Amino acid sequence: MKKSNDLITWSSKFACGIKLIDDQHKELVALVNDMFNHVTGNEAQEYNYFNKVVKEAVSYIKIHFATEEKIMLATNFAGLAEHKKKHESFVSNVANNIYSFRYDKNYSLYSFTKFLKEWILTHIAVMDKLYFDYLRSLATRKADGKLSISLEDVKRAEPKSA
Repeated sequence: MKKSNDLITWSSKFACGIKLIDDQHKELVALVNDMFNHVTGNEAQEYNYFNKVVKEAVSYIKIHFATEEKIMLATNFAGLAEHKKKHESFVSNVANNIYSFRYDKNYSLYSFTKFLKEWILTHIAVMDKLYFDYLRSLATRKADGKLSISLEDVKRAEPKSA
């Protein structure tokens, strides 16, 4: 059964300052929390819920990864290839976990959701932080105090040809 400390509370430490990415990360956190809230101990209910939510979750994660990768590509982030490999590895791990949930009687909705929670939080805190810091280094501060990345900021960051 779930524990109250399984739920994720969104914190500014997860924020990168890009509204689109922060909103997507908040949506992933909400999805994981919703999954924890459906851990009831009733195998049939959990299985039905899982079958309903898993396609939505995988689809949303793929959209999120594509968004991150487009931003990294557009800003010439040097760690794009490594980051993309981590995304691909995660998708593969999710597929393995989906298989385990469906065919391994010892694998539960709680186990699957805990896996998602740990991966998402670790990925945001470690891997995503690398490109968050990079983007902040490119950004200029607007009059209202918010950071903004313009095409000029990206061009200034491009390596100069010899």
